Amino acid sequence: MTLNVSPTERLHIQHDLTTLTTLEPQITEVETELHRLSTTSPWIEPVTFLLQLPGFGVIIAMTILAAIGDIQRFEDAKKLVGYSGLGAGAHISGETHRTGRITKTGRRDIRWAMVEAAWIAVETHPHWKREFERLARRMDKNKAIVAIAHKLLTAVWHVLTERVADKHAEPKMVACKLMRWSWELTEEQRGGLSSRQFIRLGLMHLKLGENLTHLTYGNLPRRIASVEELLSARPELRSLLENPPQSATA
Repeated sequence: MTLNVSPTERLHIQHDLTTLTTLEPQITEVETELHRLSTTSPWIEPVTFLLQLPGFGVIIAMTILAAIGDIQRFEDAKKLVGYSGLGAGAHISGETHRTGRITKTGRRDIRWAMVEAAWIAVETHPHWKREFERLARRMDKNKAIVAIAHKLLTAVWHVLTERVADKHAEPKMVACKLMRWSWELTEEQRGGLSSRQFIRLGLMHLKLGENLTHLTYGNLPRRIASVEELLSARPELRSLLENPPQSATA
């Protein structure tokens, strides 16, 4: 199908395409650097804890962590939500919901990242899909997604503060995200681990998927290293097995 456009519109299109061509390598460079930083201190542990949340990839996780800084600055989840500017958009207490405009006085980057994550969460995760559908029956969908973003940010506070698995975490979904993360890294950035071992290490940190041996990605079965395989390569990691699994209370 061919569209008839004026010479001026054609020029605008050519300029836009040139801009995209110029920006693409810069975007790739930034993403590569963010993936590299995600495996260094102090980022690697909090990135692992955030990746378990639906809608979170490495880019969104790093965006949130850079905006938050030290999570200990926020004595409770309410303080973090207020800092983001999401607090006034959806005041949530049990089954009571008061909705209005978000304050837009907090961190715009956190609001953007959390709303992006919320939309993905309600499309891909059973719990958050049900929650969104419940909210959308009584309010506008845009307000409902702000409420989901609010709840997800509360989960962010809990998993970063308590260093535990989210109670709604799906081990197979988490393993898939750990696998995609590993594919963006060099062997050196993975600490000398294979992709299979890197996935197991992330699951061990989260105390998830102890009995998970395979996952399906792109219609292909993918093996996950066993705990024994990982410990044979990195015996110093045995300490990760000493504490019993816990889940965030949010």
